[in-house]
Amino acid sequence: MTEADRPGVAYKILTREQLDRLLADGSFSGAPVDLADGYIHMSTARQVRGTLDKHFAEQDDLHIAAVDLAALGDAVKWEASRGGALFPHLYAALPLSAVTDHAPVKRDETGKVNLPSH
Repeated sequence: MTEADRPGVAYKILTREQLDRLLADGSFSGAPVDLADGYIHMSTARQVRGTLDKHFAEQDDLHIAAVDLAALGDAVKWEASRGGALFPHLYAALPLSAVTDHAPVKRDETGKVNLPSH
């Protein structure tokens, strides 16, 4: 992925409790896996389904936050992860001001994830 190919929006999958914390506190420091790894894991639109299927398969009441990457500046690093694909990783707390929209996780009849508008 070249610099020009990187999208301006990434997506963070959150539990209801995590979304509520983000909305109440105005920022989100990360899920347990984020805290353990030292950054907040996010996905591009093409990566969200794989992330949900691999890491959230048995969980209910999940939500997706659309995140404006430009608002996060240099705190976002594109790093190789699953299958060598580059994923956006946030090396800071996620501020509510960078979240452009959020919605419950919903899939269409083919299993494709419906993403929140941004």
